[in-house]
Formats: sequence, C-alpha cells, structure tokens
Amino acid sequence: MAKMQYFRCIETGILNNTHREEQLTVLMPAFNEGENLGILLPGALEFCRARGWKLLVVDDGSTDDTRVRCEAFLGAPGFHYLRHKLNRGYGAALKTAAGHCDTECCATMDADGQHRLEDIERLISLMRERDADLVVGSRRGLPPASMLRGMGKFLIRTVARIMMKVPVHDLNSGMKVYRTPLLQRYLHLAPNTMSFSDIITLVFISNRHLVIEHPITVLPREKGTSTIGIQTAFQTVMEILNIVILFNPARIFLPLAVICMATGLTVGLPILLAGRGVTTGSLLGIFAGIVFFLLGLIAEQLSSIRKHLPPNGPG
Repeated sequence: MAKMQYFRCIETGILNNTHREEQLTVLMPAFNEGENLGILLPGALEFCRARGWKLLVVDDGSTDDTRVRCEAFLGAPGFHYLRHKLNRGYGAALKTAAGHCDTECCATMDADGQHRLEDIERLISLMRERDADLVVGSRRGLPPASMLRGMGKFLIRTVARIMMKVPVHDLNSGMKVYRTPLLQRYLHLAPNTMSFSDIITLVFISNRHLVIEHPITVLPREKGTSTIGIQTAFQTVMEILNIVILFNPARIFLPLAVICMATGLTVGLPILLAGRGVTTGSLLGIFAGIVFFLLGLIAEQLSSIRKHLPPNGPG
C-alpha cells in the first residue's frame, strides 16, 4: 500500500513476487520518450511475446504522450505499465520496475531506441553459461554520444578503479541482465538518479557477486534528446565515494592518514633535528593522520557489522 502513495499502477494482471513462472522480464524506464516508444513498443512486444518474456514499462512522470503510447498496448499479453505521478529519476523508475518483477532474471534497457533486444538474448545466454549474477552490455570501443559524455564516463571509470577493483569497463551501461532476487536485495543502496546503473554494478562487485560484460550494439537515437550531461558524472563520483565508504572505508581513510602523517613528519623532523622545536603545521599533520586512521577503524567496524546484518536490518 505504501508504494501506491508514489505511483499509480495501470496494468493487466498482477505481478506477484512469490511466483517466478516467466523466464525474463525486460524493465524499461521512460521519461518523455513518447515518440520513441511509438516506434519501439510494437516490435519489442512481439519479440518478448515470442520468447515468453514480459515487458514492463515505467513512465517516470512524463509530460509528453508517453502515457498515451503505453496505454494503447494495455491488454497485450505480457505487457505491464507503471506510472509515477511526478518525475522521480531514472534510478527511481528502475527501482519501481525491479520491485514488481516476478521472474528469476530481469534485463534493463533504455526507451530511446538505442538498444537491441537481440543483445539481451546473448547476455542471458552468457549469464547461464558462466553462472553470472550480473551481465553488463558493454559499449567499449564505441564512440560516445558527445565529448562531454565521454569525459564523464572516463571520470567515473577512473575514480571507480582508484577506489576498488572493477572487473568491467562499461559501468553505466543501460543494458544489463540481473539475477532478480539479488537486484531486489540491493535496491535500497542505489540512488534514484542516473547514477543508478554505475552504483548498482559496484554494489554487486563489492558484495563479491560474479559480474561480467559482453559487447552490445548501440543504435543512434531517432527522436528526442538525451538528458545526461557532465553533472551526472560528478553526481556518480559522489555516489561512488559513498559506496566505497559503505563497503571498504579503509580505501579512503587509510591513504588520507598516511598522507597527513607523512607530510607532518617530513616537514617537522628537519626542524626538530635542527633544535628549533616542533612546528604547529607538523603537529597538525600528524594529529590529522591519527584522526583519519581512527575514523577508518570505526568505519571498518561499522561496515563489518552492516555486512553481517540481514538485508532488512536487525530483527
């Protein structure tokens, strides 16, 4: 009942998390993609129906004709439509979709027509072959949509690799195949923004699940314009830092402690050995290093406790 306070559900049939009869559900968040959905949905529904898949579209408070385009397909076998009354963000739309998914696996794809459903078949096949928990549709080697987006992706990859070991290249790909129970378990850790794709991947990696990637094809956008910019990259970097502090805080606090203490000793020792006492700056550096080290120990303890809690917390 609480979920219904945030969105209105317009669908045929009930998605029940206790039955997993279907093979796969394709989750498609959409915000002001009415023109693209008019082109995409007929073929996507036919493709999914032929394979026994479900297609679940979440309209994230669109102000164009996205709702009209989707409601035209209500009653079609395997089609489900959910709608947020107000725009809540890409990640929020995926959370709504994943929370209503009742199949063993689910795939995410964008509603702008740039993804091919045929690629999902290869990703799900690879998941079964490798017994993977998350398969990322990689766009590695493909040119970015713009220079700003290319810079943003580079920044995200660089920060992520500094903070932790990342076995995949394309963190923020919109096409992924997940084990549904695992995705649902970690939804609360992912943001409601465009950073969802990057962060949920890092959460899987941090929790030692098998994450692999495979190349996909990306088609040019036919209608509309992308809302992703360099600001999204900076938001994602901040979210990455939050995830690292949550799962492996020593990666941040220990280097800070070492840098501060080394700086304090480097500056202070020559002056102390020269018989001129201890400078305020060197003391500040040493004490800052000790504080960062102790904060790191506390954060590690909290992280360890959190890891051993059940998914829904104590009790």
